[in-house]
Amino acid sequence: MGQTLSEPIIDKHTISDEDERFAFGVSEMQGWRLTMEDAHAAVLDLDSASPESSNSTDSTKPKSDKNSFFAVYDGHGGATVAEYSGNTVHFKLRSTDEYKQQDYEAALKRAFLATDEDLRKNPNFNNDPSGCTAVAALITSSGKILVANAGDSRSVLSVNGVAKPMSYDHKPVNRIENNRIVAAGGFVEFGRVNGNLALSRAIGDFEFKQNKKLTPEQQVVTANPEIITHEISSEDEFLVLACDGIWDVFSSQEVVDRARRLIGERKPLTAVAEEILSCCLAPDCEWGGVGCDNMTFMIVAILGGKTKSEWYDMICERLGRGDGYQTPAKFTSPFTPGTRGNNRSILGGAQFSNDYEEQPPSYQQNEDSQPTDSSSNSKPTGPPSVGSLFSLAPASIIEALSRVNHANFESSSVGGGGAGSGTGVTQNPDSKSSPEASNQSQDSTPSNTSTPTQIKGECKKVADS
Repeated sequence: MGQTLSEPIIDKHTISDEDERFAFGVSEMQGWRLTMEDAHAAVLDLDSASPESSNSTDSTKPKSDKNSFFAVYDGHGGATVAEYSGNTVHFKLRSTDEYKQQDYEAALKRAFLATDEDLRKNPNFNNDPSGCTAVAALITSSGKILVANAGDSRSVLSVNGVAKPMSYDHKPVNRIENNRIVAAGGFVEFGRVNGNLALSRAIGDFEFKQNKKLTPEQQVVTANPEIITHEISSEDEFLVLACDGIWDVFSSQEVVDRARRLIGERKPLTAVAEEILSCCLAPDCEWGGVGCDNMTFMIVAILGGKTKSEWYDMICERLGRGDGYQTPAKFTSPFTPGTRGNNRSILGGAQFSNDYEEQPPSYQQNEDSQPTDSSSNSKPTGPPSVGSLFSLAPASIIEALSRVNHANFESSSVGGGGAGSGTGVTQNPDSKSSPEASNQSQDSTPSNTSTPTQIKGECKKVADS
């Protein structure tokens, strides 16, 4: 089946751990892809972690002095760069002078770029064409979350049930990204860098970093991360980091909603992660599109001085009271039975769904603003532009749209009416694709005939494993 298997590999590799401040669960699944190219790191005590383990909690330091690190790396073109990054970035981070001086934003940037440069200089990787996205959260002992992102993996924070973006997808059609690509000598075609790469920032991908006159930050594709900082408050519940195999199927708010309901059932965090993966897996992969990617999902519970059991109680109580934004109790299947490709919407599944009668508060920022801090709460300005839709849709869907538009153009030409370009793609470098934009509903309701499935909303008092 081309780049997909005849049957998906649904075995999940799952781990969890906890300390006084955080508990996490992470699960990964190969799915329909020929190989598994994702990697991740979860380090509860960054300063005490040893190179032999990417997750170490052995420490004699008091809990107030710990920094924690969580990251997801989504590989493409092979697993080499993702695996290297998963074993390297956090150690690069803590070894920088900036980290020791508690200049954490500068330290994260240096860690990303240093990892990229090490790969470039290493002769073992000279002929390796692979690259990876990187979304990494450093949570400091002072209660700050700093999320560094390069690529289209994503992080989102549940703030009393509302999905708050902690990263912004880097797509070639975004204005800032498009400007850099063109200035460096590249171009964007069919929503891809040089007609090839569907994201505009990554570690690796050195074929797009060949201009010796430019700095690493100025290359066609750069590993330079954007960083969003957030001060932890009592409203914060959990942080999610995941690759685009999740976000192609569900919007940020839908992920928070589903995770929150599962937590309300007192499901272990590992079970939450595994159930999200299962929901995102397509029943077939005839088009190799939505639900057919590698998938990694990580959820980090922000305990806020509570025990894990007390944290579960808090989520249950908030769900029961229904204060503020009310998490839905029903969820529609992301795949339409009997439809070729099984995509709920040809424009990227749940990202443009109308499942929610009540939309949560928006954290959308102005298109021209830099997403460096996340306190904005301006209202949505309307549906995403055509360029944004292409930036969010998988390549197979873009190609399908192109074929459909081309066929429509030919049909209208044969019928003697209408004229058009027939290209099927509109380039819009002024559009900005961001997680919160993908949460906004389309004006028309998607044609989804699947039956909603119920996830129980009541708090089950069962043993907390």
